[in-house]
Amino acid sequence: MDPRRRLPHIYPEGKLLFITFTLYGSLPHKHFPPPHKLNAGQAFVWTDRYLDTTRTGPLYLKQEAVAAIVEGSIRYGSEQLKSYELDAYVIMANHVHLLVLSRSDPSRFLQTLKGYTAREANRLLNRTGRPFWQAESYDHWVRDFQEGEKIRAYIENNPVKAGLVSQPEDYRWSSAYRRKAEMTLGSAG
Repeated sequence: MDPRRRLPHIYPEGKLLFITFTLYGSLPHKHFPPPHKLNAGQAFVWTDRYLDTTRTGPLYLKQEAVAAIVEGSIRYGSEQLKSYELDAYVIMANHVHLLVLSRSDPSRFLQTLKGYTAREANRLLNRTGRPFWQAESYDHWVRDFQEGEKIRAYIENNPVKAGLVSQPEDYRWSSAYRRKAEMTLGSAG
């Protein structure tokens, strides 16, 4: 998310990967804390809090049709392309969190996901040819089961912390909502 991030990205095989990507123009670089004052984790927390509380900048993902494009593409990458196993996700007004077990090169499936959703959302919004996503994404490989549980809870509670719903499963654009809907369908049949 911050273009001053340290590269290269390392993706150990068989480990969950936590990814966050944001809408183009959603981060105010002039207000971003200097990189020497924060470690990577602190910078991520600052950025995520900012994204959850800002009411300015692009908020295209608040639109149901745009969120549906993104959710459909996330699920397609998992269920049809088999690029990753989808563990958790949330689509907020200006950013997306994913927790996945990668089955292919993460930079490739992110390029596919972000490229497709940018084209479709821009077409819907009459913004064809304009940047939609920030080029850089935040990623962090999950070191162990406990960290994975914390990150899953963090992702699914993001709408609660942002004051959008009182329970994670009430937020339409999340894995918590999807899981509840699938359990309801399963018990009805």
